[in-house]
Amino acid sequence: QTIIPAWKMAVSKREITEPLLFHSDRGIQYASIEFRKLINKNILITQSMSRKANCWDNAVAESFFKTLKAELIYQHKFTTIEEAK
Repeated sequence: QTIIPAWKMAVSKREITEPLLFHSDRGIQYASIEFRKLINKNILITQSMSRKANCWDNAVAESFFKTLKAELIYQHKFTTIEEAK
């Protein structure tokens, strides 16, 4: 799993000080008991998931990331991970 280390890294770099809505799809990594326990440790975090078989729940975010990738990633050829960062 990559979500748990990624979540821990994000929280260590930016403390959660006000209510946070964590919205994701229904992927197993977000629905796992281990990740849900981690999220539920902080009372400021509310976990939200898209409805089953409803792609429209996350359409705005999906569109944003599609545009981001098209404009910032796919038009460049990175030779190293550091260069991509």
